[in-house]
Amino acid sequence: MAEQREQAAAWAARRTRPGVLREDYPAWLLRAALSIPSVSGQELPLAGFLADQLDTLGFDAHVDEVGNVHGVIGPGDAPTVMLLGHIDTVPGQVPVCQIGDLLYGRGSVDAKGAFVTMICAAARSHDVRVHVIGAVGEEVAGGLGALHVMDTVPRPAAVVIGEPSGWDGVCLGYKGRIGLGYEMRQPPLHTSSPEPTAVERAARWAHDVQDYLRGLSPDQDDPVAFGVAAGTLIRLCGDLADAEAFLTCRVPPGFDFAALERFARSRTHSRIWVDERVPGVTRTRSDPVVSQLRAAIAAQGGRPTFKRKAGTSDMNTLDPWGVPMAAYGPGDAHLDHTTDEHIPISELYRAIDVLALALPRLGRHLAVTPAPADPRPMEA
Repeated sequence: MAEQREQAAAWAARRTRPGVLREDYPAWLLRAALSIPSVSGQELPLAGFLADQLDTLGFDAHVDEVGNVHGVIGPGDAPTVMLLGHIDTVPGQVPVCQIGDLLYGRGSVDAKGAFVTMICAAARSHDVRVHVIGAVGEEVAGGLGALHVMDTVPRPAAVVIGEPSGWDGVCLGYKGRIGLGYEMRQPPLHTSSPEPTAVERAARWAHDVQDYLRGLSPDQDDPVAFGVAAGTLIRLCGDLADAEAFLTCRVPPGFDFAALERFARSRTHSRIWVDERVPGVTRTRSDPVVSQLRAAIAAQGGRPTFKRKAGTSDMNTLDPWGVPMAAYGPGDAHLDHTTDEHIPISELYRAIDVLALALPRLGRHLAVTPAPADPRPMEA
């Protein structure tokens, strides 16, 4: 892998110089990134390769303690716009290949395409300070990379999250998430016993929690609607004596996590555990990041669309900063995690054009707009 990274960096160095991109560089960079597997927890080879690329393009680049890759470019006295994507992927192989305009590969949509967009747009932008971050651990509970950024990086003036929205779309919000686990142990029963088996108890508990969530929004039938809470049973296994169940629950902003946990525990005396509590987040169309992306899409001939998604992203984690924020990136989010994951190269280039246009405009806006107070407590 180290030899592959060195060869790729040398190839790119012959094709670029700081501040200048060859026309075919973005497509090459995305294909190279797709060729380096980066399942959550195994991102370091890709982070090192991307740090080499950022350095070649004129960024001040490094990989931090948890494996996030950073690149900073632009005048030091200007407000900082953070472009934060994630470089990890879910497991599963999608062979890297190009068929016509379509580039296939695991992570092409979620979300290496968005991160390549950020790198290339920042390299083309002037008169704005940009901090590009490829975060680790977004696809698993805990959000390790984004949480480390929150703890170690000065709060920027604005943030763009790298996630697929379509080149002409802007994502205003994401549902929150909580994962609930159930573990049941009981003495073995004969199959003729009228008492529920362990696995039957687990299934009943999961059904009760799902009913509780459905009851919070009785007038809405669509479980992916942004204002609706819903639970998905993703694991159920067991037998007469032992059983496990796990629900992943997507919830709207303002959701009462404590009430859900109380209900889940009230339905059983078995062990209940929680993997994370991620609040939902949403922004308005008047948010400065949203406004500048919308204007840039229109300037490139698109008709901006606005989305709120049923999943979660690092936007949820960074929301406590309280700065202007939205998510943007090429690709169709319906292809996330699928065996058909692919991105049109033409869309990648259109997204780069949009973001490269929006960044300096956003920088000028931030330069004359007072920054909001930092909501984090001051250290003693």
